[in-house]
Amino acid sequence: MKKTLFVLAAAALLGAVNAQAATYAIDPTHTFVTFEAKHFNTSTLRGRFDKKEGTVEFDRAGKTGKVELTLDPASVSTGVAPLDTHLKSKDFFNVAENGTVKFVGDKLNFDGDKVTSVSGQLTMLGKTVPVTLNATNFNCYQNPLIKREVCGGDFETTITRSKWGMSYGLDYGIPDNIRLLIQVEAAKQ
Repeated sequence: MKKTLFVLAAAALLGAVNAQAATYAIDPTHTFVTFEAKHFNTSTLRGRFDKKEGTVEFDRAGKTGKVELTLDPASVSTGVAPLDTHLKSKDFFNVAENGTVKFVGDKLNFDGDKVTSVSGQLTMLGKTVPVTLNATNFNCYQNPLIKREVCGGDFETTITRSKWGMSYGLDYGIPDNIRLLIQVEAAKQ
């Protein structure tokens, strides 16, 4: 009997905690995932992923949450068609065999109500590696057009692409370190 009461109390408490978390849908029209790499140590090459989707579970009071962001590597765009084709090949994203790049962040760090970083796992080319996205900006506001709360910010990190087995060109100067910049907005559902 005591065990049953304990289980019911724990379930009620867990339900109360989970009720605090709200779900937000990432708005692909206000979310941009870009990358930067030095071009043979001269200028900076920039590109982006045009197709992205995801959700955010966010509990401001409990200072917890979860982020899932999925990118379509076939949507990579640098503004240079031959380079985009090469990035989609087996040398880089191998889109024929790996149709998604996914970040799942399950540890949000806060300073007051502001998210300062999100730690999680980045899966690319069939490999999963820990990654932390640092927030350079974060805010929530009541959107007057859609009449819902919207949260978002600017996040960045530098990854080492060879950790995912993407090592093409390392021996002749294509950089291993790639800077990722993620500007995201998500609307409360």
